[in-house]
Order: sequence, then structure tokens, then C-alpha cells
Amino acid sequence: MSFNLPSARFSFTSILLFFSAVLAAQDNKVNNIFENYLNEIVLGILGVTVLLVLFVVYMVADKLLKISSEKAKSDAGQKSEDESPSVLPALNEILPGNNEYPHLNGVKPFKLKKGHDIKIRGRAIKEVSEDYFPSSYAVKPKDFVEMIPIPKLAVEVGAEVKAGDHIYFDKRRPEIFYTAPVSGEVAEVIRGEKRSINEIVILADKEVKFREFEKADPNTLDKKTITEKLLDSGCWPFIKQRPFNFVADPEEKPKAIFISGFDTAPLSANLNFTLQGESKAFQAGIDALRKLTDGKVHLSLDAKRKPCDTFENVQNIEKHYFEGPHPAGNVGIQIHHIDPIAKGEIAWTVGAQEVVFIGRLFLEGRFNTQKLVAVAGPKVKNPSYIRTFPGANLEELINKQVDEENVRIISGDVLTGKKVASKGFLGLFNNLISVIEEGDQYEMFGWLIPSYARPSISPTFPWTLFPNEEFDVNTNTHGEARALVVTGQYEQVLPMNIYPVHLLKAIMANDFELMEGLGIYEVVEEDMALCEFVCTSKTNVQEILREGLDYMYEQS
Repeated sequence: MSFNLPSARFSFTSILLFFSAVLAAQDNKVNNIFENYLNEIVLGILGVTVLLVLFVVYMVADKLLKISSEKAKSDAGQKSEDESPSVLPALNEILPGNNEYPHLNGVKPFKLKKGHDIKIRGRAIKEVSEDYFPSSYAVKPKDFVEMIPIPKLAVEVGAEVKAGDHIYFDKRRPEIFYTAPVSGEVAEVIRGEKRSINEIVILADKEVKFREFEKADPNTLDKKTITEKLLDSGCWPFIKQRPFNFVADPEEKPKAIFISGFDTAPLSANLNFTLQGESKAFQAGIDALRKLTDGKVHLSLDAKRKPCDTFENVQNIEKHYFEGPHPAGNVGIQIHHIDPIAKGEIAWTVGAQEVVFIGRLFLEGRFNTQKLVAVAGPKVKNPSYIRTFPGANLEELINKQVDEENVRIISGDVLTGKKVASKGFLGLFNNLISVIEEGDQYEMFGWLIPSYARPSISPTFPWTLFPNEEFDVNTNTHGEARALVVTGQYEQVLPMNIYPVHLLKAIMANDFELMEGLGIYEVVEEDMALCEFVCTSKTNVQEILREGLDYMYEQS
């Protein structure tokens, strides 16, 4: 077959001309389209540019406003983690119907983002399983951190006492009496090291006999009369002071009194449930407390839950609402956000149950400390509430509620409570008995193999994807003590504007000025208990903090 070169060149040239013509036609078409939409494109670019400029102006203005707000707070000596003001209103401010919590009636809650809820199986259901009245009770001086090891006893073994009779007093402050929760016979004084007094045991009467006080309306009494009645009856030790968390000094003038109406600790008692039907006593307690300060009485409530009638109907008090994980329910955290304690200032705190006790003293004329206590935890058969008195012997109760032997009984929550023996006694301030497995076993290969499900803030554990999952827990620390290093873990769970690791290091160095500058007056053990839970170094945070607080008290 022959090949004609000129003919081939002609064909190739023709093809090129054809495609050139087609492309030229397409190019003209594109150009026509571009020309037709040129105005819209230019307008679009201008619009985007204007939006970008406005966004930059908004961001700068918003940042300047927040800086000014923080500076104003700093100048006023205030610290707060609540949302700073913004140039634009929030969505719920734009849409009046978008009220997240209708029972707040438009009150803006404190929204705390830092913290962690430890989910433990066995939370008490809202049911009172029984009225628990064991044969013995104990008064424990060690419920008070400032108490000298050997307080002065006001009774002897064998003496008959009524509820409200004096049992002992601190030699340094003899005007403050600590009294019997129930009537009966003083059976035993259990001593510890160097003859310190651990417990004063009372064999209880079958029916409680009360020492009678004069009934009165607190609104008609002056401060001196109310103070004397609280001191004599044994209700005064329910009032604590910040800083240091000691029993309040009757001679001091607190700038305000703070009460927390909810508890966020693991397995904590539901105060909305335990205080139902206590409206009169709670109001009387508030009226009495109001006479003890020239400032305000503050009540903090959970923003997510509608408060019970006791909290909702109380008058002559300033209410606040908090939303966030534990430790949002701690009164120290609430003080930090409502009215922080500056150097030289004193604030008093009272538990919600203890306010009821104070109110009963005036309404009934009795030192009546009967209350609901939650019995909870994964090792409890029937997690529920019991009605009893502080200091109750737990032996009979635990025998009925727990089968296994290798368990730890804690008077209080798992973060701050105290381990008690199976024949131990309930703490004065505790509304919860926690029962969990004793973690005295080793884990084979430790962290080298996948672990069983347990609470953690680390996202490396897959079950952190299920934040509402509840776990069986034990007391194993899953590690050993190491050097205290800055990991940022403490800051994740402490919703306060302080530097916790630096504060602990200042305490360990006994640096008085640095401790003061880093805010040691604002915290007590319960506020930093979560730091101990998340600590990689397994540092005894609460113990170190108490040493620092005691040191500051001695130096001051």
C-alpha cells in the first residue's frame, strides 16, 4: 500500500482548521457568558469582601469588649468563669421563646464548662427504705479538721444524756459546744494515738428524748440571742467559715453566708428529695442566719432541675443557678463565681440539711438532726434512702445491704469521704454512705492490655464516647506515686481561675506569699478532689492542700 505525503498533510491541516474553528466558537461563547455575568461576579466579590471586613471588625470589637470586661473584674477583685459580654446578643436573647430552663424565669445561670461527672452504678432511688435507728451512735471530734486531738469532755462514761446535751468542747474555744444527736448512756470513749479522742459512743434509748429549748421566731430575736442559742444547743458547729473550712468564730463578721442546694459528687444524695416538706424549718433557718451577717444569704441551685418547694418558696435570700459537671455543686466553687473571697475577708457556709436543723431548733425547741441519708454504690443491694441521725452505727445497716466482704464502706462520697469499718459510724456532715469494691488486686500487664470499663477523663478509653454510661468501680488507683509535673489535667476539672499545680508546689515549698497569691484562701479539699482523681502522678492533692491551709492558719 502506497502513502501520499502531500495528501496526508492536506488532511491534517484541514482537521486542525476545523478544530480551531470549533474552539474559537466555544471561546466566543465563554466570553459572551463571562461578559453577561460580569456584573454579578463583581457584586459577589464585593459582597464577600464586605462580609469579611465586618467579621474582622466584629471579632476585634468583641475581643476588646472581653478584655475590658476582664480588666474591670480584675480591678474589682472579682474572678469569674461565666460568659463574658459579647457585641452580639446570644440566641436565647434574640428569640424570647428559646428559654432553655423555664423554671429559671429568665435568670441567667452560671455555666461551668470545666469539671467531670464520675458515673458510678448504684445511685440511690428516690425511696425511703426504712427509718434506721441502731442501738449505738457516736460523736466524733475528728469530723472537725481544726479540733485539737484531745477536746475537753463534758460528760463521763455512764452518764445519761439527751439529744442536745453537751458532750465536749474545744479548749481553745470553750464557748462552742458539741452535743449529743440522740439520748442514751455514754458507753465508751474510744481513743487513738497519744490518747486522742476518736469517738464518744452513746447507747441509744429506744425513743429519743430531747433537751428542751425555748421556741422562738428568729425574726423577733437579735443577733446575740440567736448566737447564744446556737452555741448552747450544738447547732453552731454546722456553720463553717472560709477560708480554712473551720467552725465559724462567733466574734467574726462574715461578708455573706452561702448555701448549696445541690450536690454533684458521685452518688450524691438528691437534696431536692431529702428536703421535701421542710419548707418551714428551712425558712426559719434562713431567718436565723440572716441575723448573723450584714451581707446577703446566698442559695445556689441546679439550673437543670426544677427546685423542690422548700427551695422554691424560701424568702429573704438571694438565689443563683449553676449548670455544669462536678464540682459545680461545691459551695466553694459557687462562692468563687458569685462573690470571691479576697484577702482578709471571711464568708460562712452552711449545708442545706444543717439549715433545716437550725430551723427546727427555733420552731420545735429541740436539737433535732434527723435526716435522710443515701445508701448507694455498686455493692449495695437496694440503693435507696434511710432516715436516721448523724453518728449512726452502720453495722446492722451494712449487714442487710451488702453481701460481700471485700468492700469499702465510705461515710461520704468516694472523692472526699472517710473509710469506716463495718461497725463504724456515720459522719456528722455526711448525707451519703458509699459502698464500693476494695481495689486490693493487681492488674495483669497493667496498661499493656485493654482495660475493663471504668471512669476516666482520658479520650484513649473508648467508653468515654458514652458519657452517660455508669460503671462498677473499685478503690484501685491504677498507678503509683510519681513526680508532680505540669500536665494541664488539674485545670480541665477545676472551674476556678487559679493555677492548681503551681499552688500545690508552693505549698510543698512552704512559700507563704506564693500560696496567698495563687488563691489558697479560696479552696478547701473538696474543691480539688477531682484533681486527685485525674492526676497522672497519683499525688495526694487533698492532703497537701490541708497541710497548706493549716500552715497558712498558723502563720496568720
